Amino acid sequence: MTKPAMVLFDYGNTIITEELLGFEKGNEVLLSMASENPLGITVKEFQPFIEELIKKTCCKMGAETRNRQPFEISWCSLNRYAFEMFGIVFDRPYEELEKIYWDSIVSARPSDNIEELLSFLKESGIRTGVVSNLMYSGKTLEDRINTLLPENGFEFILSSCDYAFRKPEKDFFLLALKKAGLSADEVWFCGDNPICDIEGAFGAGLQPVWYTRTYKGKEKLITALSHDKYIAVDDWSQLKKIIKGCIQ
Repeated sequence: MTKPAMVLFDYGNTIITEELLGFEKGNEVLLSMASENPLGITVKEFQPFIEELIKKTCCKMGAETRNRQPFEISWCSLNRYAFEMFGIVFDRPYEELEKIYWDSIVSARPSDNIEELLSFLKESGIRTGVVSNLMYSGKTLEDRINTLLPENGFEFILSSCDYAFRKPEKDFFLLALKKAGLSADEVWFCGDNPICDIEGAFGAGLQPVWYTRTYKGKEKLITALSHDKYIAVDDWSQLKKIIKGCIQ
């Protein structure tokens, strides 16, 4: 096994571990900030509407699950539609509202030993970046990562929100390779989702690294894997050891 020229990472439950506090919390916060809510819509009325919209967009793309959804819908466009259908108006831009919403629905912290791994990769001359499936913009994602991992050293942080394509679509991985100026066989991709990250990276020719620490409850997804060509780790210190072995 040869030393990678670059290691790319997924975001959620890969470099950052998130705990969902509830989507209703986010919408409750936003509704309390509305400058106009002529129908007096509450979160109990709004939540089912937005959830149905998300299901509808997934179905219209021909995907059985969001893991197989090929294209991304931005949080701003989807929620702008939903709120305006009820005549709800805000005096803040939706780009600001998405950050407020995201901050309200999850608690987030760096995954165990990720800072140590990123420091090691930087010292070893191995480049890094992030490629994430996310309804939020790359700017919002970048702000969060830079807050939680201020010494990250990522060359680029890509959100599917900005580029239409979602993992496991090959196109999203090809964009990352283009930005890196590298061929697929020079790059490792680390993620927690066996479909989006592991199957997707393998399909694009990258070396998949499956971070299994946050995999609990997703066991049924393993049936989607058509290969066993991944490296499995449940702690980032293990990947550091593996890459050290490639260097020596």
